[in-house]
Amino acid sequence: MIDSFLLREPYRVTKAQIRFYQKYRFIKLKNVLSSGEIGYYNDVISASVDELNREKRPMNDRDTYSKAFIQITNLWRQDEQIKKLVFSPRLAQIAAQLMEVSSVRLYHDQALFKEAGGGYTPWHADQYYWPLESDRSITAWIPLQETTLKMGALEFSAGSHELIDGRGLPIGDDSERMVNEALRKGGFEHVIEPFDLGEVSFHAGWTYHRAAPNLTSETRKVMCTIYMEGNMRLKNPENEHQKLDWEVWCPGSTIGDVIKTHLNPILFERA
Repeated sequence: MIDSFLLREPYRVTKAQIRFYQKYRFIKLKNVLSSGEIGYYNDVISASVDELNREKRPMNDRDTYSKAFIQITNLWRQDEQIKKLVFSPRLAQIAAQLMEVSSVRLYHDQALFKEAGGGYTPWHADQYYWPLESDRSITAWIPLQETTLKMGALEFSAGSHELIDGRGLPIGDDSERMVNEALRKGGFEHVIEPFDLGEVSFHAGWTYHRAAPNLTSETRKVMCTIYMEGNMRLKNPENEHQKLDWEVWCPGSTIGDVIKTHLNPILFERA
């Protein structure tokens, strides 16, 4: 067990960083977590993923989505130490400041482990899957090791939250091809950089992003926490994925009402 000091302490987000996020709807922030915290959570989250992972097929027998990563969700309900990371006031405060909202709730968490030799993650926007009434959502992407380009560091399309084309596409080969073409025509800049130890990125629900294959012999381990504005309301789902998310992540919520189930606690509220 580790005394996660930084998980509780405020992080200084500058006005320039908030402006950058508001313009491009992504940002990378250094030294959000310490090397000790990253090492500890690498071990703890890896153990949970190993225990809960049911994907046993060889890589060649999987589709594009399954090759991209092992995905294990709501780990905060499985382990009290992981809950401390997911419920971190420090991370939630950053999310609220970047979105310029007074409070944030948990939508859900997920571990994304891109195995050695794992395939590419196609261009996509997360909010295609989410039955959320507004765009005030944000994901903290927390690498559990230094992440090189060869491991499949996250790539962002700066300002692509303004792109409407592709919003009806689930992640897959079609989204990779069609979104890539729409981004090219729109002249959106692609930003891909390695992640230092302790560096965390934040991106909005409608920001298009992707990741290259993992060309190394190590698993690229990432933990994500997805936040939504504290007064987020449930919208009428527009596809089958949003219906499923409603059932899994917002059980008992009513269309048009604030999403405030036992799975969606407030994680930060400005005093």
